[in-house]
Amino acid sequence: MTTSNTKLHQRPLGRTGMNVTEIGYGAWGIGADAWIGADDDTSLSALRRYLDLGGNFIDTAMGYGNGHSEQLVGQVAREYPGTLVATKVSPKNGQWPAADTTTADQAFPGEHVIAMTEASLERLGLSTIDVQQFHVWNDSWLGQGDWQDAVAQLKKDGKIRAFGISINDHQPNNAVKAVESGAVETVQVIYNVFDQAPQDRLLDACHANGVGVIVRVALDEGSLTGNITPDTTFPDGDWRNRYFGRNRKTELQGKLRAIESDLGIGTDQLAETSLRFVLAHPAVSTVIVGMRSVRNVERNAALADGQAMPAAQVQKLHVHRWDRNWYQAAES
Repeated sequence: MTTSNTKLHQRPLGRTGMNVTEIGYGAWGIGADAWIGADDDTSLSALRRYLDLGGNFIDTAMGYGNGHSEQLVGQVAREYPGTLVATKVSPKNGQWPAADTTTADQAFPGEHVIAMTEASLERLGLSTIDVQQFHVWNDSWLGQGDWQDAVAQLKKDGKIRAFGISINDHQPNNAVKAVESGAVETVQVIYNVFDQAPQDRLLDACHANGVGVIVRVALDEGSLTGNITPDTTFPDGDWRNRYFGRNRKTELQGKLRAIESDLGIGTDQLAETSLRFVLAHPAVSTVIVGMRSVRNVERNAALADGQAMPAAQVQKLHVHRWDRNWYQAAES
């Protein structure tokens, strides 16, 4: 283990009492299932480099590579004491996302929550999970079932420190009640220059209620890096073939050129600009970025410098909101 002399800028994770670095490590891509091409040695090097640079927050899930991501994260977290690890419980009924008719007992019965948390602890090789999350959510589950009792028991037993939810894709308003009720301490949500819907209600609710916000997909699965062109291809079996289906890669180009023109930036500045936009919102605690290479870690970690994006730039980016549901569009 190499000790870092660098300390990335940290923010409070809501009312949890934990402070997290502005740039977190999103460990879906190292699970080697939906993202084709992940290599364990490369992934471990990237994780270690992130922690060497002063990063302290890694987000994984039991569903990433059937626990493989958790195993890699745990291996490195044990080498670097003080690393904060967040993971997620997959729904018992295997339904992604949760349907409106799904009940809490179908998705997260208490015994399932406890058993899966214990399984995650075993894969991680840790005694405590810093943030345990449900991997899907429906606000109708408040007051349903026994999942809240299970969460309370896990906290009492010292197996988790904080509890949160990972909100269904493009459904930020489907967690406002959970935030306002006090039932959750963190939320994880898609938020980026294109998908600004969390600004409508969720982020303000989190800020007002002391709920930590973990932002995912800040670069829109690669769109906002500028590296996706009409000719970009992905390996067979890679889920991005669906996400970037139909004519989306072509349509994307005009959206990116408009951002570059309005802000007077080059394509090579899109990623930094996009991450700084997300960090500009006062409710945001950390942005988890998928980083499968040391090079990407070094580039993104440098942005956790506590420097605020000028308000004028934030306002210019607000007009580039692009409301859509790409999953439905790709399948229709």
